[in-house]
Amino acid sequence: MNDILKNQAAIVTGGTAGIGKAIAKTFVKHGARVAILGTNSERGAQILEEIAAEGGNGLALFLKANVASNLEVEQAIKEATHAFNHIDILVNNAGITRDQLLLKMSEADWDDVMATNVKSCYNTCHALVRSMIKARRGKIINISSVVGLTGNAGQANYSASKAAIIGFSKALAKELASRNICVNCIAPGFIATRMTEVLTDEKKTEILTQIPLGRMGAPEDIANMALFLASSLSDYITGQVFSVDGGIAD
Repeated sequence: MNDILKNQAAIVTGGTAGIGKAIAKTFVKHGARVAILGTNSERGAQILEEIAAEGGNGLALFLKANVASNLEVEQAIKEATHAFNHIDILVNNAGITRDQLLLKMSEADWDDVMATNVKSCYNTCHALVRSMIKARRGKIINISSVVGLTGNAGQANYSASKAAIIGFSKALAKELASRNICVNCIAPGFIATRMTEVLTDEKKTEILTQIPLGRMGAPEDIANMALFLASSLSDYITGQVFSVDGGIAD
């Protein structure tokens, strides 16, 4: 099964850390050529070194782009398409948080989260769907969050952005299904990444009591679901939301 993505080319946004990094590595391991989009060139170089050291059946390249910028996304996708000749898989993983109670939340905190988390999905999909439609195939995987399903105090902006991704994905799935393009969401729960590292020990303990499996997830848990959705094993699945959360979702 190590070549399950053989001859496939993918774009992974926010691919230099956490969940995106795990997805990029997993895709390369299973034979894909992966264009990793991010804003930090140092981290981009680092992940390429790690991928090269770990080996795998595919390859990777890093493209610097702010996914909230339509112009930068279009340019990055042109470069990736030129390098790989075609793009079969898109993973929209880029995301930020600006946590604050709504009463104290600034307009900038709202706008920044919506631009990076939601507009980025528009930017990448708008730039890619024409070629996928022409090829009559494609897999689009959008990373939402359990809080997009349940909400979370202090995260009105983040929860709204992740709920918007679900609605966007379900609508796009209906638009593209007749062209054999599948669009699905993954809704991670609490995953051990830089986003959760900033939580206090008290908050982490509180969270663990809410997770039936009794542990936070690993980025690889999400990467494995992304691998399934990117592969031919999921060819009859579209418009769905897959919670990978240890059982925490209501």
